[in-house]
Amino acid sequence: MRRIEFKMERPGLLQVGQKITVTEGVLPSNYYYTIDPSLAMSPNIPLRDRLKSTEGVVVDIIENARGFYVTAEFDEEEVSK
Repeated sequence: MRRIEFKMERPGLLQVGQKITVTEGVLPSNYYYTIDPSLAMSPNIPLRDRLKSTEGVVVDIIENARGFYVTAEFDEEEVSK
């Protein structure tokens, strides 16, 4: 299992336990992921750490002084079999 944290701009867009799909974006030396339909965005992820699965589950949502952060878990083991 792999966990990635996403930045969400408004509360209530996602719930813990919710299944999600992500879209991959590409930059010159990084990837980034957006929870569909544009609900939250990941930080830049180095090319060598590319996500192998596009489906995951929300496992945590935290609010702090910087905003709302969603942690999602992705099962990459099934993809590599």
